[in-house]
Amino acid sequence: MGIATINPATGEVVKVFEPLSDEEVDEKISLAARTFSEYRHTSFVDRRRLMLRAAEILENEKETFGGLMTLEMGKTVRSAVDEAVKCASGCRYYAENAERFLADEIVETPAARSFIRYQPLGPILAVMPWNFPFWQVFRFVAPALMAGNVGLLKHASNVPQCALAIEDILLRAGFPKGVFQTLLIGSQKVDRILNDPRVMAATLTGSERAGIEVGVGAAKRIKKVVLELGGSDPFIVMPSANLEEATTTAVKARIVNNGQSCIAAKRFIVAEQIADQFERKFVSNMEALRLGDPFNEDTELGPLATKDGVSDLDADVQKTVAAGARLLTGGKAIDRPGNFYAPTVLTNVPRNSPAYREELFGPVASLFRVRDIEGAISLANDTRFGLGASAWTNDPEERERFINELDAGMVFINKMVASDPRLPFGGIKQSGHGRELGPYGIREFTNAKTVWVEAGN
Repeated sequence: MGIATINPATGEVVKVFEPLSDEEVDEKISLAARTFSEYRHTSFVDRRRLMLRAAEILENEKETFGGLMTLEMGKTVRSAVDEAVKCASGCRYYAENAERFLADEIVETPAARSFIRYQPLGPILAVMPWNFPFWQVFRFVAPALMAGNVGLLKHASNVPQCALAIEDILLRAGFPKGVFQTLLIGSQKVDRILNDPRVMAATLTGSERAGIEVGVGAAKRIKKVVLELGGSDPFIVMPSANLEEATTTAVKARIVNNGQSCIAAKRFIVAEQIADQFERKFVSNMEALRLGDPFNEDTELGPLATKDGVSDLDADVQKTVAAGARLLTGGKAIDRPGNFYAPTVLTNVPRNSPAYREELFGPVASLFRVRDIEGAISLANDTRFGLGASAWTNDPEERERFINELDAGMVFINKMVASDPRLPFGGIKQSGHGRELGPYGIREFTNAKTVWVEAGN
């Protein structure tokens, strides 16, 4: 339906928005360019003050923002409120650390004073997804604005009110009008924006297809791009692990954000010796999940964000079963209003099936059995994705092997994969390139300028 708020729990069309015209988009880009010419010269002290005010607004109005996220994309209200608080922590992290991260880097050279100075690039286009409608944006906004850049947001078309709310937060915090602007446009307009010489770089979180389109568009114009794409994260459990903790966490890792997270665990790889126990506990815990209205505080699993998401997920499950997989539980859409899909567990998953090769976005888990650590690592790496990986073991040698040999941008030992403002976030292979968060994230959209001052000057 274009740009609209559609309640995923009921299917009700709440609000429809008129997309911006090309002329209106051009006006916003012009404002961004004009604003950057002044904003780039603001002090870290001033930027810090504004970013800390944005954090205060997020914390003070977390219930309102949480409700808006739940309304537009269906995440449980508890997790939505937590997301608003996490955004505040990201703002505070960069407010407190940006100046240190971007301080001149002294390089020892003979008979000269040499250093690296990090300077902002200009207007940056952010193409963001619906699954974490605030956090995905703020983990770009906080470092980009603290570095002196300005932002243009093309958010997913099903979360327009979240997109507008983020712009409003930053304006109320005191940032100048053109520092961050929401563009209510369809995806077909993105390439035209990339073609504008005033837009200096782009970042995208989303699907492989979207990443390829933006990546090619940026490459044609010789522009920097950061891509955070899909994942098919392994969750490996070895015999030395705490099985109770691993099994409980495994369910949380699969259903985080109603199963719609690029770093949600999707492939559960378990050592043969403990596989029967893990399977029984895991299936039982998946079946016990409380599914329902995401505004209900007791709900553990809400609806998928879109109707198409349900049909796409179900098609992948049915194709996987037809290819020879065994269905242990679930495997169907739930007959009720809204976009609900039953918690699903598959086993004996063939290599040529969607559940093995693709990223299934929803509460569907695939179980695999392996004989030893060699089999676990080989199976975990047998994917075109390389975002995150979680490995459960209390054996020091196994831990080091997982850290060194898993093909992933992030490896978590005895913990589910999660993002943290202090740590770089991103993947390898088809999961994208570049990093968000941490000191690396703020430097992605800066010019690392080499400076050489000859001795005596």
